[in-house]
Amino acid sequence: MGFFTHRQVQSISRPDGKTYSCASCGLYKNKLTPRMKPFGDFKKGILNIGEFPDETDDRKGKQWQGRPGAVLKQAYKKLGVDLFEDCLNINAVNCRPVDGKGNTRNPTSEEIASCRPRVLKYIQEYKPKKVIMHGEIALQSLIGYRWKKNLGKIFKWRGWGIPDRDLKTWLYPVFHPSYIMQQEKNRASETIWMQDLKQALDDQIPFPDFPEEADQVELVEFRKDVKDLLRMLLSEKKPMAFDIECSGLKPHRLDEHVVACISFCNSMDKVYVIPAPDRRMKNQELKDLLESPDIGKIASNMKFEDTWINVYYGMPVNYWLWDTMLASHVIDNRPGITGLKFQTYAHFGVVDYDSEIRPYLTSNSKDANATNKIKEVMQNPELFRKLKIYCGLDSIFEYRLAMKQMREIL
Repeated sequence: MGFFTHRQVQSISRPDGKTYSCASCGLYKNKLTPRMKPFGDFKKGILNIGEFPDETDDRKGKQWQGRPGAVLKQAYKKLGVDLFEDCLNINAVNCRPVDGKGNTRNPTSEEIASCRPRVLKYIQEYKPKKVIMHGEIALQSLIGYRWKKNLGKIFKWRGWGIPDRDLKTWLYPVFHPSYIMQQEKNRASETIWMQDLKQALDDQIPFPDFPEEADQVELVEFRKDVKDLLRMLLSEKKPMAFDIECSGLKPHRLDEHVVACISFCNSMDKVYVIPAPDRRMKNQELKDLLESPDIGKIASNMKFEDTWINVYYGMPVNYWLWDTMLASHVIDNRPGITGLKFQTYAHFGVVDYDSEIRPYLTSNSKDANATNKIKEVMQNPELFRKLKIYCGLDSIFEYRLAMKQMREIL
């Protein structure tokens, strides 16, 4: 398939069916330096992605030639890196965007999309060890088109070192130096910026060799095999992440709701998914496992699983050991980062594994007891298989994240 998939390099389509390109964008017209080329000797394998050329950059034909570049060059020098000898430099938008009066302006989302294939081409060609993304436009260029949820601002993303599996390199979102210039009376912003740059420049971690987690999901279908699995998990007495996929947020209308599947993970490289047992039938093996005081239970937002298991099956979950959502908040209390999908991307580089299933798991009603479309999924064998794999991925990422958080906190 190559370095990138077709989905990763394609531009956003317009409503008329055409795709964005240099020709449709038109920013290259009447510029001193149209389609500005990468600049720098790249000795340390660092790729800087700025936002767009300013007037000075356009005149001199190179990135980081104005005041923001001088600020960044000085910051890098303090950290032992030469901006032009050690790095390669590009922008998210490679032509200077101007308004009707000839003044530099922010690019539109269409202009960012038009330049995206060029940005991805440079990553493919140069294969940087790390990519430092300076500012929100760089963030939109490299992550925004793949992130299917609320992208948010740079404040949400700064400070993370993301092992991006699509791009096969580390991503480090940081403030743009022009923002630091605007915050000259706020020394805290500069301190945070320098800490983020130091982390990005100091990190020498090779890019991980990730497994394909979907291959580590085992679907256990037959009743006898399910019973044997639950007994095995009980006998191992190891901390265990488990996740359920069900028909709504709250289970209090039992005549309408259903649990579709349950996944269990107590190791870094294997997760099991079973069809959910009928709540009307006694399932002693599931009861013994979930009530065991010897097995610490792990979840993301454990009150969800706890409520559903209690109400739907009438079983208490004994010994809750870890909630990855609460632990994420303890480690870093910024809004918008504690959910499992964000944490999975930030730590394990998987930018999206739920977009195909998510529409079936949401309801159009504001009633928390309303049902979603999961019953439709259960009637479609292929969709149901995908739902089970998704359920398994939730558990294995919960488990891995919990183990990582425990090492950091405890």
